[in-house]
This record gives sequence, structure tokens and C-alpha cells, in this order.
Amino acid sequence: MKKILALVLALCLLAAGICTAVAEDVTLVIAHIGPQTGPAAVYGLATYRGAKIAADLINAGSFGVKIELLNEDDTHDAEKAVNAYNNVLQNGAQMIVGTTTTAPCIAVGAQAYEERVFMLTPSASSTDVTADKDNVYQLCFTDPNQGAASAAVISEKKLGTKIAVIYNNADAYSTGIYQTFVQKAGELGLEIVSTSTFTDETTDYSVQVADAKNSGADLVFLPIYYTPASQILIAAKGMDYAPTFFGVDGMDGILTLENFDTSLAEGVMLLTPFVADAKDEATQNFVKIYQEQYNEIPNQFAADGFDCIYAMMYAALDAGIQTGEAPESVCEKMIAAMQQLHYTGLTGDMTWSANGEVDKVPTAMVIRDGVYVGLDN
Repeated sequence: MKKILALVLALCLLAAGICTAVAEDVTLVIAHIGPQTGPAAVYGLATYRGAKIAADLINAGSFGVKIELLNEDDTHDAEKAVNAYNNVLQNGAQMIVGTTTTAPCIAVGAQAYEERVFMLTPSASSTDVTADKDNVYQLCFTDPNQGAASAAVISEKKLGTKIAVIYNNADAYSTGIYQTFVQKAGELGLEIVSTSTFTDETTDYSVQVADAKNSGADLVFLPIYYTPASQILIAAKGMDYAPTFFGVDGMDGILTLENFDTSLAEGVMLLTPFVADAKDEATQNFVKIYQEQYNEIPNQFAADGFDCIYAMMYAALDAGIQTGEAPESVCEKMIAAMQQLHYTGLTGDMTWSANGEVDKVPTAMVIRDGVYVGLDN
């Protein structure tokens, strides 16, 4: 409880332009790694901006901690992510927020495991991210959880009777969600009438959309990122096909996609741990700060980045991490501290298991009038 009260107070103070005395008893050097250019830039820019706001809050507060935040662009490329990891370690990083996306996180996590560097990823949700690595933790809920939760929401809210699924069979994130969605859908008695796939090289989605339409699907489940989702929405419009579209957190960002007609996303539903129109004080102040600094409404990835910094700061305080302490020593202490941490932040009420997975509840939302709102609002 003290942790969330401190979070709300800090957000209120920064939103009002008020700073408390800076205490620099301990300096934590934390590196953020994520795509800030290229097709996945919307994710990495958001996680970095959220992390930066959190670091600024902490540095302006009286926690007894100062955050030195390093930042590297990995362009959503595994090799570049490893290079970025090496760079931040050379620059004194003690722990890492990242990487933002799954494939780079798997590559970096493997090396960080061998070298004993602690990582908390804001949004790399595949179970492969944490598999056989005790040093990599996730702030996002996992792909299996997203798949099962999506099926549960569709069933509970009676959103569709005949379901089509379109997923990327070359992507671990998309495939992982698809597999658990199908399993849970079967348990709940949902009828899947069409399943079609694509790869990273696909540019024309007319075949997949036509299959869904011809199968009579009234709901299309899209466990994919926002760029192919936008092309699927365009293809559906061209076929005069208007089912319910239900996606996952990788679709968050579709409203900021350049040259995309956002009216096509009206009514799209997706799962997320963060809804910007939530009425709690912490969310409202975070949104206010983010809009003032970046002139846009934050997506869930921004909130994930914010929560990563705060969770790591609290764990580091509990673990007694010191200025200049070696990453190897920090890693072992952070692993133990994270398993004892109970943190309530912008994206939910969180605890962590020994395998690095977070326990929190996803929220369903829908795009209405060009903004995200809670599904039950």
C-alpha cells in the first residue's frame, strides 16, 4: 500500500510542477533498450518515454535514490539489441529495462543470463523470454495469459458466435497467443470457423480476410502487432466486411500509425493492462504529464516502461543495492527481491514468481471516437 501511495503522490507533485528535495544517497544506473526507429518504434519510444517520466519523478523525489537512465535503440533487431546490451554495460549499467520486443529480448536475455545481468522487460511477453533464465523478469502478462484471457472475454461478453483467427506463424509472440487462445476457446465452446496465417514478409492480406468472410465469421481474433492489423482492417473495408475485431496488446499503437485512417479501427477491441481514460489519480496524472511532454495520449507500453522503473527501484531499495555495485552482484539481489515485491502501479497490482512471470489481470478496452475506453464504460 505504501508503494502505490508514494506513486500517486509523486505523480501529483510532478503534474503540479512541484518537486521535493532531491536525495542522491544511492545512484542506480538502469538501461532501457528498445526500438526507437523502424517499424516497431511506437513500442520502444513509448517504453522509453514512460521510463524517463518515472526516472524524473524519482530523481525529483525523496526516495533516497537517483536514477541514471541510459537508452539504446535496437530497431527491433536481435543482433542490434545484443550490441546495445554490450554498449550499456560498457557505460556502467547495473540492470536493464528491456528489451521491449520479444525476439531481441530472447537474444539479449541469453547473454545476460550467462553474464548475470538482471532484466525486467516491459512488454516482451513470450514464455521463451524467461525460459531457463532466472535473471529475466516480465512486467507484461505472458502470451498464454493473453490468449486465454481473450477467449474468456469473448465468451463472457458474447462478442461473437463464429470466430476467425489470423496470426503470424513466423512470430513467437503471435503464435504463442494463438495456441492458448485455441485451447481456451475449445474449453469454452467457442466455434472457430477460420484459421489463416501470414509471415513477416506478407504485404497482401486479402486471402486471409476473404477466408474469414467466406466462413461467416462475425468476430476476427488478431493476436498480432498493429502494422499487419491495420492492413487487415483496410482489406476488410475493401471487401465490405465488418465483423468485430478483437486483438491483443501488440495492436496498441494503431491509432498513431502514420497514414492510417483511424476510423477503420472504430470498435476494435483489445486486451491491455492500462486504459488511459481510467479515473484513478495516478493514471490521470501520468496521462497529463505524458501529454504535456509528448503531445499524445500514452499507450500501455508507456505505462509498462513507467512501472518497470518504479518496480526496479523498490526492489533495489529492498535489496540494498549500492552505487557502483557490479551487475553480477546486483543481479542476484534483484532476483531475490523481485520474488518478494508487491507493487501496485499504472498497469495493475503485481507480484512475481520464481520463473520471472508477473501475476496481474489484463483489461479489455475498445476504440470509440478515436480513443481507447474501457470495454465496460
